[in-house]
Amino acid sequence: MHILVTGAAGFIGYHLSEKLLARGDTVTGLDNLNNYYDVSLKEARLDRLKAQPAFRFIKADLKDRSDIEALFAGTEFDAVINLAAQAGVRYSLENPHAYIESNIVGFTNLLECCRHHKIKHLVYASSSSVYGMNGSMPFSVHDNVDHPMSLYAASKKANELMAHTYSHLYNIPTTGLRFFTVYGPWGRPDMALFLFTKAILAGEPIKVFNNGNMKRDFTYIDDIVEGIIRVTDRPAAPNSTWDALSPDPGTSTAPYRLYNIGNNNPVQLTDFISAIEKALGKTAQRDLLPMQPGDVAATCANIDDLIAAVDYRPQTPVQEGINHFIDWYLEHVHKEKS
Repeated sequence: MHILVTGAAGFIGYHLSEKLLARGDTVTGLDNLNNYYDVSLKEARLDRLKAQPAFRFIKADLKDRSDIEALFAGTEFDAVINLAAQAGVRYSLENPHAYIESNIVGFTNLLECCRHHKIKHLVYASSSSVYGMNGSMPFSVHDNVDHPMSLYAASKKANELMAHTYSHLYNIPTTGLRFFTVYGPWGRPDMALFLFTKAILAGEPIKVFNNGNMKRDFTYIDDIVEGIIRVTDRPAAPNSTWDALSPDPGTSTAPYRLYNIGNNNPVQLTDFISAIEKALGKTAQRDLLPMQPGDVAATCANIDDLIAAVDYRPQTPVQEGINHFIDWYLEHVHKEKS
C-alpha cells in the first residue's frame, strides 16, 4: 500500500514508518519539524528513513490547508495514519493555542482531504488522557469520557468526535487509537524515561510527582507499532447491533471504531524507576513532588476489543523494554555528550 504517515519524524511515526517500509509498503512521511523538543533528534530519525527508496519526506504543517490539499491532489494514498499533533499534557497549560492549531485545525484539514480523496481508512492517534476524571479501571472505550483534565486531552476527545462526524456523513472508515504511555529507543526527550535516564547519569535528582504514587500502563514501542499496523489493515466497519437508546461510545452505525492500545499491565512509578536503576547500574536521587495539574494518578488499558479485532497481544516486559532504551541512549545520546 501507499500510506501517508503524518508526524513521521516523531517517536511513534518513525518506528511505524520503518516497520511499514520493512514489509514492503510505500510511505510518504509528513512532519513540520517543530521545536517542541530537540529537532536534531527528529532529523536523525528522518535520516534513517530517507535512506530507504520507498520513503518520501514532505515538510509541511497540517494547519496549512493549501499545503495539505496540494499533497493529496498530487498523490493517491490507500490509507492515512495521523500521528501529527501537539503532544504533552503539561505543555498544554503553557501554550494552549498550539493545541488548537495542530490538533483541531490540522485534523480538520486532514479529514477534509480524506473526504474529497476517498481515503479507504483513516487511523489517528488519540490518547489515554481522554479518560480524565473517569475512575473506573481498567479504562474501557465503552466508558463515558466527558471530563478531560487538560486541553491536550480535550483536543484528543474532539478528534474522536470529529472523526465520527466524517464517518457518519461521508462513510469514511476511521479508527482512533488511545495510546497509553509509549516508551522505547528514539523516544521523546520530554518523557519520563528519557528525563530520568539523563538525570541519573548526570548524578542529578529526578522529579517524582505525586511522591511516586502513580501507575502507568507503560507500552513498548514495538508493541504499539504492531497494533497500529494490524488496525490499519482492518478498516473500521459499522456496528450492526449499535443501539441509539443505549449508545456505545466506542462504536457506531458508521464505520467508526475506538481502541485502547496499551500493555494492560500498569506499573508503579517507583518500580519503573527501579528498573531504570537496574539497567544503568546506578541509584537515582529522588525529588518527591506533589501531583502536577492535568495529570492523573493511574492509567490502565482494557484492550479486550483490540484483542478480539486484530489479535493484539503486547509482548515486551517493562524491564526488557527499558534495557533496550538504555542501550540506545548510551550509544546515541550519552556517548555524543561525553
